[in-house]
Amino acid sequence: MIMPIFRVRDYASSDRDSWLRCRLLGFFETDYYDDVWTERPDYERPAIRLVAVDGATVIGILDLVVDGELATIETVVVHPDARGQGIASALLGQALQRLPIQAGRVDAWTREDRAANAWYRRAGFREDHRYLHVYLGPGESRAGFSTPDELDGPMHAFLHARIEDEDRLRARFRRVYVCRRYVLDTDQGRTRTRG
Repeated sequence: MIMPIFRVRDYASSDRDSWLRCRLLGFFETDYYDDVWTERPDYERPAIRLVAVDGATVIGILDLVVDGELATIETVVVHPDARGQGIASALLGQALQRLPIQAGRVDAWTREDRAANAWYRRAGFREDHRYLHVYLGPGESRAGFSTPDELDGPMHAFLHARIEDEDRLRARFRRVYVCRRYVLDTDQGRTRTRG
């Protein structure tokens, strides 16, 4: 494997296509494989939008939205060909340095992907909440679902559920994921990423 030479910088509009490819390919082998975007989101709140680039190619993304005292990681992903090079950590370090002083906490949500959960823990995040993501897919019972009269029953559905119902829901649906919220005190994060 060739080690990428990357630099972290602000997202530019010329990164659009490369950003979308990086996000798509980066999520493809994770529990978020079907969370496909065809447009990069514009955020209503202030945001830190960073990319790691190898030449002109986006190989890492971190979008962080700031809402007063809380900043939320909306996307953090590394292209599969560039993983294991410290790119996500470099992006996080830059984002933490740019946070407004009032942002006292960063949070992020992820599912059961081992690499993602391990990365958050290594970066100093702690898990503080869980709930379930449940998908109704083709061939699964639609019992209990209702729709307006002019519509057929759901073909696909994405639902949230209580963690206490995990065993029962896993017995009924093929795709059930534990969704985890991780939090990081920004002072702790800034100290960790300097070294």
